[in-house]
Amino acid sequence: MSDQVQTIQLNGESYVVMSRNEYDRLRLLAKAETLPALPAPDKRGTFPAVEYARISLARKIILERARLGLSQAELAKLSGVRVETLCRIETGNVSPSTTTMERIERGFQIQAKSIDSSQQVSAVGKRVITLRNKKSTG
Repeated sequence: MSDQVQTIQLNGESYVVMSRNEYDRLRLLAKAETLPALPAPDKRGTFPAVEYARISLARKIILERARLGLSQAELAKLSGVRVETLCRIETGNVSPSTTTMERIERGFQIQAKSIDSSQQVSAVGKRVITLRNKKSTG
């Protein structure tokens, strides 16, 4: 770890102070601990292709959602998909359609642009994000 970490005491409690980059890195690592497991290879050493693809996609979505600081509900709203659908995709239980994946990608893009153009940091270091209204595609 290249970033310095400091400890401070407030009201008898010990707190760790670190750079935002280090915090974000650690948060992603923590999220990675809860990712769905990739399927095990069979006796010949081959992986079940569909299941592996589903889980790989689920892991990528979860990590990107965590990187952008979104809950499932927030990403679902930005993407125009149901929370239940997103949950099924993130657990690797379903293969999403191309349309659903395009919507999820659009939700990620909206959030990334919003962070880039509207990010403000409050006194306690929380991000305040202004979400743009998305245009209807239908």
